Amino acid sequence: MWGRVRKSWVRFLHAFRAEPDTGQDREPRRQPRRQPHNLFEAAAVYVSACAEDDQDQIDEAAGWVSPEALSFGVNELACRAVIALARERDESPQTVARSLLGLPAA
Repeated sequence: MWGRVRKSWVRFLHAFRAEPDTGQDREPRRQPRRQPHNLFEAAAVYVSACAEDDQDQIDEAAGWVSPEALSFGVNELACRAVIALARERDESPQTVARSLLGLPAA
């Protein structure tokens, strides 16, 4: 029973299509689906482009997400980087952050 209801519904919807259905099987359109850029992906590209002084890449990454999202992503990347370096150096995150910025030890 549900099969007949479904077929009727499909026929009803096809009646409103802009193109008449010729009954021939058409090849499906295969366009690559572009996923929206993740804010962390944008932050990673932005920071690495800043480190390499690549203005084109900086501008591109900055356009992927809102400025607020990019700021959040850059902040999260900085936190993770400082934590990773602190673990690697066996120092406190504050010592590592001050060292990276060229500040004297507190």
